[in-house]
Amino acid sequence: MALETLDRSPPPFFRVGFAPLTKLIFFSALSLLLMFGDKQLQFTKPIRAGLSTLILPVQWLVLQPGQALNSLGKYFQSLEQAQENLKAAELKALQLSVRSQQVEQLQIENQTLRQLMGMSSNISVPSQAAEILFDIPDPYNQRLVLNKGQVDGVALGSPVIDAGGVIGQITRLLPMTAEVTLLTDHQQSIPVLNSRTGARNITNGDMLEGVPMIELRFVPASADVKEGDLLTTSGIDGVYPAGLQVARISQIERRVDISFARIHATPLAELQGRHVLILQPTGATAATTAGKGKAP
Repeated sequence: MALETLDRSPPPFFRVGFAPLTKLIFFSALSLLLMFGDKQLQFTKPIRAGLSTLILPVQWLVLQPGQALNSLGKYFQSLEQAQENLKAAELKALQLSVRSQQVEQLQIENQTLRQLMGMSSNISVPSQAAEILFDIPDPYNQRLVLNKGQVDGVALGSPVIDAGGVIGQITRLLPMTAEVTLLTDHQQSIPVLNSRTGARNITNGDMLEGVPMIELRFVPASADVKEGDLLTTSGIDGVYPAGLQVARISQIERRVDISFARIHATPLAELQGRHVLILQPTGATAATTAGKGKAP
């Protein structure tokens, strides 16, 4: 092969173009020209608008994880705040329930008290809030477990109430917890007062067709008792403060061959919330007050 037929042009790798300095000067001048033209003529504005429109879905997609995390954090924060507000509202309602439960009986008694003394007094009972931990799964006993015990100053026999009325009485005390026997338990007895007639009776827990109730014992068949009568604590036992709501008469059975009527009442305790109030027994309150009044 003749040498004249060979391609003598250098391969692309060895081709020499413009000098680097020349390229730098050229592109710098082009950049300045474009910036000046964009400043004065704004000819890149439509280009920017088009590009921003094209990348808008990408921007939205990139921002979604951050927005989702932010929304999730706000949700849990608002949920926690709502739970705290609910707990505070329940505790406040329980604090007010001690006096509010006495309103109906006080209204009945006020007429007589105003005639005799010209005044009425409210009973102030020391109390502390507690939380229901769980129910004891015992088919023969009805009990609850609270998160307060001996270290919290809870006394054995203390009454327990909620916003509706009397729940029961503390019958077992441990260092950190306490057991409450409900007033519908067959071993529980409470001295009560009929707010309409003023008659005093004793109640016991009972089951009526599978429904927890309380029964008034040894009430004569001729006694003035009506369905709907409100039963409140009489306060004569030195445990329950007088005037706390207990139950309403729901069923009365009178028989000719029996001297006593069979009377059942529905408890007014709601047992819907988790918080209750533990009251100091009135006997312990009186003893504490007497002890403070003694000179050393």
